[in-house]
Amino acid sequence: MAKKKEAHHGGAWKVAFADFMTAMMALFLVLWISAQNKEILIATSQYFKNPFNSPLDRSSGVMPFNSNKSGNSSGSETAAGKTSDSNKQIEVVFLNSVAADFLRLLHLDENLADKPIDIQVTSDGLRVNLFDRSQRPLFIKDSTQFTEWGLYAMQSLAWMIDRHNFRVTIDGHTRQVPVEKTGDYTAWELSADRANAVRRSLVRYAVDEGNIERVTGFASTQPLTGEKPDAEVNDRITLSLTFAAKAPKNPPAKVNDSSPAAKHSNPPNLSDQKSPP
Repeated sequence: MAKKKEAHHGGAWKVAFADFMTAMMALFLVLWISAQNKEILIATSQYFKNPFNSPLDRSSGVMPFNSNKSGNSSGSETAAGKTSDSNKQIEVVFLNSVAADFLRLLHLDENLADKPIDIQVTSDGLRVNLFDRSQRPLFIKDSTQFTEWGLYAMQSLAWMIDRHNFRVTIDGHTRQVPVEKTGDYTAWELSADRANAVRRSLVRYAVDEGNIERVTGFASTQPLTGEKPDAEVNDRITLSLTFAAKAPKNPPAKVNDSSPAAKHSNPPNLSDQKSPP
């Protein structure tokens, strides 16, 4: 009887080795991408979110593409302008995604007419309006104490600011109606105190106090465009969120010792001079 041929069992290690190499390559790519600057990180994240409808053009890759090979100054300026426009486009797309994610976090419909929060993308960041509406108030009436909804909004807002390292300015506004307070407490004090209440809440939850640039109360002097001064929508807190400025790369220039300022920076030691006879 013919002897049965034995089965081969030597190919399993090849599959395991291929899986190992794939995992190592993926790890290498993740580490390399994490070490890049903010523009490349944003571009990469946006590509993986929607790879078939990427907002990027050919000049916004890791190496900027320049179709003009002449190397003249006009070509360099054109390439620089394309890169700048591309970076601006990436930033706008990123800010829109941040705004949408924040509204989803609060379970809000961005198309709702009477929404308690409105977010606008500006030329340098985001403008967030927190409305103190009667249907969903941010504060207890004529006070600086947050409602339950107001506390939840502050927690979510602090998380977003801290995650993206925004710099913050806070402006308090009221509508043009008498504030039910005794003594000299007016809308000026109420708008400023509410803005400071927002600042304290953001810092308590997550935001670095150094990222708060300004806190101001405007009372009823700045109603929303197209709204009457006494409209309820003017009871609001407005936050302007901008990206934190980068520290200068070059240290300040050292003063030349031969300059007149350096010569007179150290006065002569009078004790070493001889006294007149």
